[in-house]
Amino acid sequence: MSKFIASPATTLSGELKVPGDKSISHRSIMLGSLSKGVTKVSGFLKGEDALSTLKAFQAMGVEIERDGDNVIIHGVGINGLKKPQNPLNLGNSGTSIRLMSGILAAQAFDCELIGDESLSKRPMDRVINPLKEMGAVIDSNDGKPPLKITGGQKLKGIHYDLPVASAQVKSCVLLAGLYADGDTCVTEPTPTRDHTERMLKGLGYDVRVNANQMCLTGGGELTATEIQVPSDISSAAFFMVAAAIAPKSDVTLLGVNVNPTRTGVINILQLMGANLTLSNEREIGGELLADIRIQSSKLKGIHIPEALVPLAIDEFPAVFIAASCAQGETILTGAKELRVKESDRIQVMADGLNILGIENEVLEDGIKIQGGQFKKPTSMIESHHDHRISMSFAVASLRCDYPIEINGVDNVMTSFPNFVELSNSAGMSIVEV
Repeated sequence: MSKFIASPATTLSGELKVPGDKSISHRSIMLGSLSKGVTKVSGFLKGEDALSTLKAFQAMGVEIERDGDNVIIHGVGINGLKKPQNPLNLGNSGTSIRLMSGILAAQAFDCELIGDESLSKRPMDRVINPLKEMGAVIDSNDGKPPLKITGGQKLKGIHYDLPVASAQVKSCVLLAGLYADGDTCVTEPTPTRDHTERMLKGLGYDVRVNANQMCLTGGGELTATEIQVPSDISSAAFFMVAAAIAPKSDVTLLGVNVNPTRTGVINILQLMGANLTLSNEREIGGELLADIRIQSSKLKGIHIPEALVPLAIDEFPAVFIAASCAQGETILTGAKELRVKESDRIQVMADGLNILGIENEVLEDGIKIQGGQFKKPTSMIESHHDHRISMSFAVASLRCDYPIEINGVDNVMTSFPNFVELSNSAGMSIVEV
């Protein structure tokens, strides 16, 4: 098991390019594989999660070539997947298992989806239930992986109201809807990331979006195209917070995805008083990109608007570090979803903040954090093998006078393989041992 030792640093500067967007990388493999023709992807994330998706589709007979962050997918068409010889191991990737369940529920063959220790504890009923309503046959371990999907089922379109705002569940149902008889519609309580809808449209599939409802009709085809993956805003968030809290900082993050369903972290940091501006905004392949400049900021505590919660759900561990360095209290509510990520991110972050002497109160659906000064750590921080926890506490070293040790950082490779190298190039001091 590896750990980070993040030594004190006070400065952060430079133009940084963070890796490709994980959500879009996953979807490029899935939808490119189901398309007719050759899909070329540039900027593909080389993290282990996205590679789990890539290897799974190779195991189902799709020819995929990869050269660094360039990927060529020889699509087999919507009905061209073949039965894998072994269970599909999706590692740590919740996105892979949930979205692929929708695709695989409609195939002619049986298959099994498995994952690592962390993934095996994550709830899957949220996708199993609507898929069963569509006619799928899925067995699980009491609602958790492994998932055994029985092939040969005829799916029917449904109108599904999401009980909780979740892009993964929405995408799973829409992907199953590609194969279903009739119309499949998903209604969401609040907006969630819309990369699936955007990419389906980019590949020529008609998706009808009306306010908070997305509909498509089964039986169509996907046509190959070129996809440029922008930089991942979830990865960029660590450097946004780092630059906001560092006493001496001026950082520009290049070509970041600023899809409006993902920009909650920008809105939250601006509400906290972050010195953050966007420039060079442009659209590539249906996705919005911008360069983001962040300089040292005097942050203040806020009550985070609940409407922003689904738009920043993956970025909250980093936001908690910003809240720790802000003046006054920050309150987060309406974020129960954080308890069923790679770890219980509310409790695990609270435990780490306690070790750094930051006063906080855990709520059922959020947390209260009192801004203050990081103290000398009383022990090593446990990340519980959650990549976002690991990177968030590494960022805290910019305002700590003592080294911070973070245990179980191995899964940083899943989303941000060059995190340590990029951080150190900008002025931080992180060693992985």
